Amino acid sequence: MYTRQRQRPRARAGVNRRQGTLACLMLLPAVTGLSVFVLWPLARSIYLSFYQWNFYTDNVFVGWKNFADVLGDPKFAASVIRGLLFTAMVVPLQLLIAFAFASVARSVGPRMAGALKMTIYIPTVVSTVIASLIFVVIYQFSGGVANWLVGLAGAEPQAWLGDAAWALRAMTVPTIWIGLGLTSLIMLAGMLDVPESYYDSARLDGAGWIRQQIYITLPLMKNVFLYLLITGFTVTIQQFEIPLVMTSGGPADSTLLPNLLIFRHFRYDDNVGFSVAAAILLFAVIGSISALVFRLLRSEKATDA
Repeated sequence: MYTRQRQRPRARAGVNRRQGTLACLMLLPAVTGLSVFVLWPLARSIYLSFYQWNFYTDNVFVGWKNFADVLGDPKFAASVIRGLLFTAMVVPLQLLIAFAFASVARSVGPRMAGALKMTIYIPTVVSTVIASLIFVVIYQFSGGVANWLVGLAGAEPQAWLGDAAWALRAMTVPTIWIGLGLTSLIMLAGMLDVPESYYDSARLDGAGWIRQQIYITLPLMKNVFLYLLITGFTVTIQQFEIPLVMTSGGPADSTLLPNLLIFRHFRYDDNVGFSVAAAILLFAVIGSISALVFRLLRSEKATDA
């Protein structure tokens, strides 16, 4: 009896050891990929940001000079502020439209819901470059669909991409359109995860659709909204292809977003360290704002009754 009792802890320890080894082996591909494609490039970038260098000369250590040059560049600060403004225009509208679509898809039959999901997801598989070119044609001053619709309303045609007052606003439409499919499907998945019994109880108490959304759907989808808010902010402020293809940052730098500015310095400057330092500072801005949003909203684990 005493021998068996001593053998059981040893057997459990052996099982735990084998499970731990198996878990490490399963995590190894993910950890390797993260180390090779994220951690090592990030560490290397931080190291190179302290050097004045390019691909043709030897590196020269300059300390914090690259960061000081970036912070002293008014175009970098303006691009970050412009990126935040662009994000403030895109993300709330995208979430609102996605929530409306998910509400409609949830209320219709399975066949109609399938057709709606397929339709809304189509822009996601379209190349960003191709989508940008499509909207360049739509925004053409002469013969563009946008000005044709404006003309039907009796208004004057606009130089959507040639006017500094309109160019950034015009870019919000393709940005929302491209990201709407994935956002809507995630929103729908979160909405379907809310137990139907909650809505049944609310209807029995006389709550209408609006009150059901305010007191049931929105609180229980807090984590979904938080995820979409953070990812939407991160993707939008780093938008590169749309301003590059549609406006090249113009007119008068009115659509020059941070990544496009960094690309310009990387391509045309002799000191690549400036671009690396700018990228790291942008990373710090995005991380700080994301952490602030997490802190303010305080994500909670989903609970079911």
